[in-house]
Amino acid sequence: MRLLTYNIHKGFSVGNRRFTLETIRNALREVEADIVFLQEVRGHSDHHPLPLIETPGGDTPKSDAPSTAQFEYLADQLWPHHAYGKNAIYRSGHHGNAILSSHPFSEWENINVSNRSYASRSLLHGVIKTSAGAPLHLICVHLGLFESERRGQLQRLVERIRSHVPDNEALIIAGDFNDWRKQADEYLCGELGLVDIYAAQHGKPARTFPVWRPLLAVDRIYGRGITAVNCHRLHGKPWTRLSDHLPLIAEFELGNSSTY
Repeated sequence: MRLLTYNIHKGFSVGNRRFTLETIRNALREVEADIVFLQEVRGHSDHHPLPLIETPGGDTPKSDAPSTAQFEYLADQLWPHHAYGKNAIYRSGHHGNAILSSHPFSEWENINVSNRSYASRSLLHGVIKTSAGAPLHLICVHLGLFESERRGQLQRLVERIRSHVPDNEALIIAGDFNDWRKQADEYLCGELGLVDIYAAQHGKPARTFPVWRPLLAVDRIYGRGITAVNCHRLHGKPWTRLSDHLPLIAEFELGNSSTY
């Protein structure tokens, strides 16, 4: 299976200079991931209509459809199953985390872990049934900017896993941790036995931010109960022109965890 995680910056390039959602959609389709984790994806916006979608009868504005959600526009036809959780709500709309999947969800829930009124945060926890019939837990995260904030959110994440994810079921946690000091390892690797898949292969976490000169390792993919085959950072064109983050992609099989 192939999983990608990406902070799409609400569909804008660095500095909000270009609306890049259509190019993001095309780039994601080229990757052919089974599962896509998205952060900063709009669930609704009054000010930024969606691009056109090509249809057999001609281009159709997605904004004419019942929903104007960016995650539905990105998922169109390729990922028939998706879950969305609001992180930030404002007068003109809202954005948050989303999981797009080629496999159906058996359940999903958005868990509020906010401790600051001006910076809403949540954990999007979904469970899919794979072709082998085994459940796979997926938790998409976008943690806070401040260390004290993240510590509380990581503790809530640990509590969620201990209470809702059986030890014998596979688990992947991915997203934008805003954690360039690797403190998430203390909670996820030390307490729960997960593995930073990229770091296990390359010796250190992937640097994904800022996109023009990636210095900070803020985007991660952690796994437990899986065998990682490969994990790499997508860079170069078109990715350097789409968002302020670079995406990470991992290929894995269900089964015992591997640290390469």
